[in-house]
Amino acid sequence: MHATVGDEIHVHGRTVGSAEQRGEILEVRGEHGAPPYLVRFADGHEGLVFPGPDCEVQPRAE
Repeated sequence: MHATVGDEIHVHGRTVGSAEQRGEILEVRGEHGAPPYLVRFADGHEGLVFPGPDCEVQPRAE
């Protein structure tokens, strides 16, 4: 998985009824766009994300 600052990350719910989370990538800490990513989620909290198979990165809109 590769990302750049400003991309959006989607974390899909892992269980039935679990909501999807979306956030903006603020910082890429791995080499060449690799994880981990510092993310600000829609509810305002920030966290370090090591994406798993339930995540996808959407490039920022130009």
